[in-house]
Amino acid sequence: TTSADLGTAVLNMQAAYTDAAGRTATSAATTNVGAGTLTNLTLTRGVYEWGSTLYIPTDLTLNGSATDVWIFKVAGTLTMAADKSVILTGGALPKNIFWQVSEGVTIGADTNFKGIILGKTSITFGANSSINGRLLAQTAVNLNATTVTQP
Repeated sequence: TTSADLGTAVLNMQAAYTDAAGRTATSAATTNVGAGTLTNLTLTRGVYEWGSTLYIPTDLTLNGSATDVWIFKVAGTLTMAADKSVILTGGALPKNIFWQVSEGVTIGADTNFKGIILGKTSITFGANSSINGRLLAQTAVNLNATTVTQP
């Protein structure tokens, strides 16, 4: 890896972050879902948007085909409780899930997360957690015995 490769990677991440941030919510039904708390929900494809923080205290199911795309735009922090999972059904793929987060991301211990996180600041994963996806932050990624699987 060269400094040129690093520079390209940084520019690509910033472009992806900006692209996701510029997307318009699919509908009123995908805006501020759960008032920022996603409890026992199954979400279908689309662009979802929250004007502040997003908290996921339970498992979250994403149901769709292998070509469906989810974009989650979070203007504040994203937090997922410990020992929870993002569950994919119907053929949904982690490579088609994007979490664009304006502030910090905190994923609890023993949690199984899915998707590509585009973080404006830091991303922190708790002990023994896992992600099938990518962790791209503009400041820091903090892992504690975290398993990362590239989609």
